[in-house]
Amino acid sequence: MIISGNQTNQCYYLGMRAAGFVLVGGLSSRMGRDKARLPLDSHLLVEDVAGKVAKIAGNVTLIGDPTKYSDLDLKCVPDLHPGMGPLAGIEAALATSKAELNLIVACDLPGLASEWLEELLLAAEQCSSLCCVAEDASGILHPLCAVYRRACLPLIQKSLAVGRLKVLDLVDALNGLAVKIPAPLHNVNTPEDWRLWRAV
Repeated sequence: MIISGNQTNQCYYLGMRAAGFVLVGGLSSRMGRDKARLPLDSHLLVEDVAGKVAKIAGNVTLIGDPTKYSDLDLKCVPDLHPGMGPLAGIEAALATSKAELNLIVACDLPGLASEWLEELLLAAEQCSSLCCVAEDASGILHPLCAVYRRACLPLIQKSLAVGRLKVLDLVDALNGLAVKIPAPLHNVNTPEDWRLWRAV
């Protein structure tokens, strides 16, 4: 399903009852440094991603270790189960959220476009799916660029309890809706990924 069109007013309405989150709880072991703090122009990668999420959702909260990001002008909420990967980050986001629709994005997406986040929220508004997940132009699903309804939380908690931690498995269990975006969506995991991205 692809929802298209520049519907700014509707998106603003969505922002009044949506919540935005950026996951920053990863270890960044392959990068060798905190991916969230990679320098991007005059600011940090996490600030760039958070700004785009806030623009569309109307608000943004980081999910990760608050002590690591206390210098940033961004609210940060800790994982409820540190060390259990991004699924635990989604759990923390939904547990703290008071919104029905929750835009949840990884911090390591330097090419993220606000328009794609708008498409995700509009799709979530216009369907009954428990989650709407970005599918990029290469056909790759990105469960960490998605909208999750609060009703997902019990299944996520059960998955964490039995150690079923793959987020794509969750998307399958939720019968997630793929929302196509018109370009590849790159995340950066290694110094080489970052070098190649900066060279584009």
